[in-house]
Amino acid sequence: MQDLDEIDRLILNELQAGGRMPNADLAGRVGLSPSACHRRVRRLEDSGVIAGYVMIVDRDRIGRALDVFVEISLVSQSEESLRRFELEVVDCPEVMSCHLMAGDADYLLHLAVADHRDFERIHNRYLSRLSGVARLRSSFAIRTVYETTRHHV
Repeated sequence: MQDLDEIDRLILNELQAGGRMPNADLAGRVGLSPSACHRRVRRLEDSGVIAGYVMIVDRDRIGRALDVFVEISLVSQSEESLRRFELEVVDCPEVMSCHLMAGDADYLLHLAVADHRDFERIHNRYLSRLSGVARLRSSFAIRTVYETTRHHV
């Protein structure tokens, strides 16, 4: 882990709350001059602590409000089977995240879909065709209670 001082942590927390914040505003919030703040942000970017900047889309407004979590068990857990599955799963545009798991399932996928018919389409077109899949188990979220992209630094 990179050595982060209190100012670095403040910068990271502020940028996570509002990544489009002008540098002058950020500098004021963390108690630095704009030029010193800019240098710090650039250093955090260059070192990879800030991995990138993203826009968060309101999924309700684009018709993908339903969260589906899919547990996937593979026939084999060989390196080749895992590699092949991981290369294929990224081709499904509705997959928001894919996690290699310890426990009953090998992978846990989070999908954002329009409705149960949309999930059926995705299941038939993508999920059922993934290499090495022995079992799929899907759960539909009723409501998101809490979700964040922020990490307390």
